[in-house]
Amino acid sequence: MTETADLTSVNLAAVLDRAAAGGRITPEEALDLYRYAPLHALGSAADAVRRKRYAGTEHIATYIIERNINYTNACVTACKFCAFYAAPKSDKVWTRDLEDILRRCEETVALGGTQIMFQGGHHPDYGVEYYEKHFSAIKQAYPQLVIHSLGASEIEHMSRISGVTAEEAIRRIHAAGLDSFAGAGAELLPERPRKAIAPLKESGERWLEIMELAHNLGVESTSTMLMGTGETNAERIEHLRMIRDVQDRTGGFRAFIPYTYQPENNHLKGQTQATLFEYLRMIAIARLFLDNVAHIQGSWLTTGKEVGQLSLHYGADDLGSIMLEENVVSSAGAKHRSNRMEIIDLIRKAGRVPAQRATTYEHLLVHDDPANDPVDDKVVSHLSSTAIEGGTAHPELKIVQAS
Repeated sequence: MTETADLTSVNLAAVLDRAAAGGRITPEEALDLYRYAPLHALGSAADAVRRKRYAGTEHIATYIIERNINYTNACVTACKFCAFYAAPKSDKVWTRDLEDILRRCEETVALGGTQIMFQGGHHPDYGVEYYEKHFSAIKQAYPQLVIHSLGASEIEHMSRISGVTAEEAIRRIHAAGLDSFAGAGAELLPERPRKAIAPLKESGERWLEIMELAHNLGVESTSTMLMGTGETNAERIEHLRMIRDVQDRTGGFRAFIPYTYQPENNHLKGQTQATLFEYLRMIAIARLFLDNVAHIQGSWLTTGKEVGQLSLHYGADDLGSIMLEENVVSSAGAKHRSNRMEIIDLIRKAGRVPAQRATTYEHLLVHDDPANDPVDDKVVSHLSSTAIEGGTAHPELKIVQAS
């Protein structure tokens, strides 16, 4: 080993030690760690940060029961990685009426779900009024459901359709029932990769401006990253820097959720993808770099259950959701399915105590005694998805009333 390599190793170890102790690292240091730090050392440092942040509950890892309700697939942005959308004038376009949406909310409540993600395309006719109507109807019928939905891209679109400011759009849909933003549409925030995969969307800077505006209006959100569409390592770290800078000012991002591009049925055709090791390294570096973001979520949906389980050893404190319905990434090839009992088992076999959480991450039910684990096998992911084998598009699902 050369003297330069020795020095690099010493420097990386020093940066890892500082980060593990809770010190802030620079984007340049984060890039070096992401590229060169030994995988296990990186994961160990990230896990040390997680344990310190959650001292007293560090033995717990969480999950949530939710449903993605896809209200339309019509979309004017035509993102190159997306396999879900249809051009607005295409004969493949569909929309769900309000009665159908409310039925799906009813099923969610019956299965013990606490959250819905209203997710669809940028329909050319859907302005602020559409979301006001639907959110208020959902809240009136099912006030116990948290509406954790949409993101800055939808705000930019609906405000343009309705001829109002982004601030007015946020205020109005929040008043109608939106509880928090899901961070949709972040994809990659740096200019070059964003223009390459989503040229018709707003800039990354504008996405962050709208999220910052929402945070200042009292509407918190999560933040996301789509990995594997041809971005560089440096651009991945720049994405994190952009999020951290806004978080320093607002504190409104509750969590960071990286997920991997799925290669089927879209224009990118899988020409570039993120490896599972790159994903685990991102989970770890996010925990080290985003010292101002509380939660890091692992994604079993796009990487598989085993890698999702491993993410709990690389800084993640949450294993995401049992999605009763999901069609967007499933349309692009994410075929992983699970159920509540399996998620609990995955968390427990990772050496952690499972806990069902709320949208705001409070523990609703801690599964500290396996003898008291739920046995209801009806809480299954994708139970009414159309984009994955094993789901069903039948309008009347056979479910049991939650106790």
